[in-house]
Amino acid sequence: MSLTSQLKKQIFIQAQRVVPQHKLSRIVGKLAASENPVVKNAVITAFKAQYGIDMSIAEQSNALKFKSFNEFFTRSLKDGVREIDSNANSVVSPADGAISQLGKIENGDVFQAKGQKFTVENLIADPQLAEPFKNGQFATVYLSPKDYHRVHMPFAGTLTETLYVPGELFSVNQTTAENIPGLFARNERMVCLFDTEVGRMAVVLVGAMIVAGIETVATGKVKPTGRLELNQHDLFLEKGAELGRFYLGSTAVVLFEENKMQWDAAFKANSTVVMGEALGHTL
Repeated sequence: MSLTSQLKKQIFIQAQRVVPQHKLSRIVGKLAASENPVVKNAVITAFKAQYGIDMSIAEQSNALKFKSFNEFFTRSLKDGVREIDSNANSVVSPADGAISQLGKIENGDVFQAKGQKFTVENLIADPQLAEPFKNGQFATVYLSPKDYHRVHMPFAGTLTETLYVPGELFSVNQTTAENIPGLFARNERMVCLFDTEVGRMAVVLVGAMIVAGIETVATGKVKPTGRLELNQHDLFLEKGAELGRFYLGSTAVVLFEENKMQWDAAFKANSTVVMGEALGHTL
């Protein structure tokens, strides 16, 4: 890496630490929620051009028909565009995106990127709830701005708890993953915990800078309170059912208990995936 590239990377990382992360995200959130036609059409048009959004797979293909940027960003897909793998023991991708990392959780440590890791206890923010996953399996799926931004069930299960965890709002990308210690366990997040036929499963929706909100089917859109909020649920969701959505993108981390499932060896860091694609299987 050239000296110029290294310098740019360090400036970017330091900027992450000094900008008013939450204030900036709230400002962007208001803009994204605006239903003013001039504002929302300008933002949607610019975003669509910048990221090359493929509207042909969206249920509503005319981007300017949406009431707000948020509605456009969380758009639904046409029926049949994403098939949910039908094998009873398959574990599927919860979202369109790319594998950031996946593999085994080693003594409670989750691999983040070159030189970086975080603990499953810090990720879930509750030692008792984290305990089943300490030597289990994990997969981290990154949703880029161009991707479909709804998160679905990787495996059928009953939602038993949601835990909102306040935190920072660093950007999520390869540079921050390699340079911000414990990134996914530091950012604001919603932990969703399930009972399944093979044991406990967790899906953690991780926020990021200018992510204007996280929503789940059980809680609605999360209202940040600055404190831990644990809620009990009893909601069964089939594999492939919608679990939540991001208002501007980020990351979903999937966790399983030890010796309950295995990821397909074909998937590595940076593998492109689509929602419903089989990533592994239960044992």
